[in-house]
Amino acid sequence: MAYLSMGEAHRRITDYLGRFSDAVSSQDVASLKHLLSLSSNSPSLLSLADALNLFQDANRLIKQSDKYSQFAEIVVPLFRCLQNYKLNNLVDAYHAYEKAANAFIQEFRNWDSAWALEALYVIAYEIRVLAERADRELSANGKSPEKLKAAGSYLMKVFGVLAGKGPKRVGALYVTCQLFKIYFKLGTVHLCRSVIRSIETARIFDFEEFPQRDKVTYMYYTGRLEVYNENFTAADQKLSYALAHCNPRSEENIRMILKYLIPVKLSIGILPQDWLLEKYNLVEYRNIVQALKRGDLQLLRSALEEHEDRFLRSGVYLVLEKLELQVYQRLLKKIYIIQKQKDPSKAHQMKLEVIIKALKWLEIDMDLDEVECIVAILIHKNLVKGYFAHKSKVVVLSKQDPFPKLTGKPVNA
Repeated sequence: MAYLSMGEAHRRITDYLGRFSDAVSSQDVASLKHLLSLSSNSPSLLSLADALNLFQDANRLIKQSDKYSQFAEIVVPLFRCLQNYKLNNLVDAYHAYEKAANAFIQEFRNWDSAWALEALYVIAYEIRVLAERADRELSANGKSPEKLKAAGSYLMKVFGVLAGKGPKRVGALYVTCQLFKIYFKLGTVHLCRSVIRSIETARIFDFEEFPQRDKVTYMYYTGRLEVYNENFTAADQKLSYALAHCNPRSEENIRMILKYLIPVKLSIGILPQDWLLEKYNLVEYRNIVQALKRGDLQLLRSALEEHEDRFLRSGVYLVLEKLELQVYQRLLKKIYIIQKQKDPSKAHQMKLEVIIKALKWLEIDMDLDEVECIVAILIHKNLVKGYFAHKSKVVVLSKQDPFPKLTGKPVNA
């Protein structure tokens, strides 16, 4: 680090205080949010941290000035946060930032207009990111990570401030999305319900008045929740909304949405084109799609095994595993087509032995009882139309539409 004189340190501190005071008094949110953004690692904030670590009397500067002292409860802990952040003491930095954030929300509550909303967004984002880093520091030192949970509690307070009548309420969805990120990270997704209830049932909110960015993020997370709950129709609607309204230049965001939308579409019988999987680097789904097209159970199982860790982390493994029924349906349909070519008059009579031979060709050994059970499930789920002739061990297929399409509805419907 280059030599820093006491005079230069003093100048940097008073310059920051002046810019903070001017930003608030002139309601200049663009300037204010940059003064609160730790994770930006901006040269001006890092150089301010150096000045604070040299000039130990910044608190006196603040308290002696009427111009600055009115913001002391925000700026004093913010300065302490910057010092610790620069020294990589992230737990201490988090404590100080949370204190500054609490003071800021008190000021924000008293301001009549929503002019500082973008600055509040920065605080909501920064406190979550800093909490994640602080928790990693705690875990590395053998201590219990607890800061992300604390950040969630703070954001619930912010949500309470925004969830009222007036122009500030449009900020509620951004804070909700930050809460979702925390709950998903902590594995406490059940906590999302109360916030969702507030957004979707409270009369003070009109979903369409929220910013587009926040609506897309909200639909993405609520769509993921519907996937976990196996409510595929709702998941399809929400994730499709997120995809349709996502910025087309945000390829990584599109990829994140597709990572959940593709399994949902597969579960309702809609297969993605190969170019889509290639473009968004989702080739782990390629063999699953091929398995569905071919009726190849072995290919499906090997694809699930190969990418098991990835699918488990995403929470879509069980969704994909249930595609086995569709693969069985496709296999039976292929047998039916071959039989129809050989002898159209008997195509609707399918011996269970023929199914067993087809599975054996796919290197899957099943006995008569197992195959009969699977076919019974297919008939029950309306994937196959027909009935059993138990004595002759034959499936008698309907002569009209023996293999109904899912038509956008999940198998379990």
